[in-house]
Amino acid sequence: MLTLAIDSATEACSAALFEDGHLLQGTCETIGRGHVERLVPMIAALPGKGRADRLVVSLGPGSFTGVRIGLATARALGLAWNAEVLGYPTLALIAAMAQRQKDGPVTVCTTGGHGEWFVQNFDGSGLPEEALVSLPPDNAASFARHQSVAGNQSERLVELRGDGDALPILPDARSLMLLPTSLFTSTLAPLYGRPPDARLPSRTA
Repeated sequence: MLTLAIDSATEACSAALFEDGHLLQGTCETIGRGHVERLVPMIAALPGKGRADRLVVSLGPGSFTGVRIGLATARALGLAWNAEVLGYPTLALIAAMAQRQKDGPVTVCTTGGHGEWFVQNFDGSGLPEEALVSLPPDNAASFARHQSVAGNQSERLVELRGDGDALPILPDARSLMLLPTSLFTSTLAPLYGRPPDARLPSRTA
């Protein structure tokens, strides 16, 4: 089976092609913005232009635009190729990558919106210990329970907390197979990590 992995939820953009769980080829670039211009050419540069039997895409949390670009691309290719499309949580991939470097439980901390950070604790098997939250930095530092902290805000969280080991990792689709398979889902809903800022106006009598 060929599997195409896509991750465009953060400032990193990556795509990778696997055959029966083994990486054939992949690319990861830290680009900040411009995922919509970079992602499709990145996929097209893979063997067979990335065509696969299954697509697996990051659901976030992360950049609102980046998450939606990845999902839209995966859905479109899945329809064109008649392929299964699954999603996975971004923070779980970061946790899995961190645990490849250092065994044990890990807290993941990444950039959120409005000055907040996304934070989630993971056990030693890479499974989440609770739902992800979006918190101001001081609250995030209190919420983080593990010595190892991974993600693009890990160094700041460790500094704020005063202890810990920071692993400033960005998600990379080439590491997809490190994820526990129980975290793959057919529910392709973005994980925004916080309620939407805009709300419908209340109806008046």
